Amino acid sequence: MGRDALFDLLARNNLLIRRRKRKAMTTMSKHWFRKYPNLITGIVPSRPNQIWVSDITYWKINDDRHLYISLVTDAYSKKIVGYHVADNLEAVGCLQALQMAVRTLKLILGSRLPLCHHSDRGIQYCSNQYVKLLQDNEIDISMTESGDPRDNAIAERINGILKNEYLSAYQVESIKEACNLLHDVVGLYNNDRPHMSISNLYPNFVHHNQVETTRLWKNYYHRKTVVKEESD
Repeated sequence: MGRDALFDLLARNNLLIRRRKRKAMTTMSKHWFRKYPNLITGIVPSRPNQIWVSDITYWKINDDRHLYISLVTDAYSKKIVGYHVADNLEAVGCLQALQMAVRTLKLILGSRLPLCHHSDRGIQYCSNQYVKLLQDNEIDISMTESGDPRDNAIAERINGILKNEYLSAYQVESIKEACNLLHDVVGLYNNDRPHMSISNLYPNFVHHNQVETTRLWKNYYHRKTVVKEESD
């Protein structure tokens, strides 16, 4: 039995195992800054630099210490276009990741097509400095409107790939070592890690070449919907 047939069988019998929820909290959405509506619901990106997705994920480097990785990923090609690692959750980490991503746009010649930035409603992404950088570069702002991680599924998926397939195999003792390792890991991911969501091609290749891609994987977990009964 192949993998897809196995997962179909498990799904039909409610035997799929969900991962435990992470304990480290990286999103603080109860703040006074403006929160923006979700602009990408139902939209499937058709080109690079149409939708960027951003998120912060924790990186446990020993029993009592976490680092925090800020990522900006192109939703079409799955290429990480901006990244930064810090030992705190201050907005400057996300800002530096976004600045790196924006620099890649400066290399595009001629007029640039519309671009939308999507993230959760965390205080880092709603901060004045972050919003100003997006607005100064004419990037539309989109944010999740619930706590469901599937509202920012691509960003969550990239977080898991980096931590489970790459970073978990290494030990670091300092923020400098972490920065160097993250740089190397992002390079490996962008250039050597095929994605079933882009025809098993590499993110960097898809990002810089006009190629059509096909999603080769199936979603076995479905969003639960709540049906409200009408009152008599």
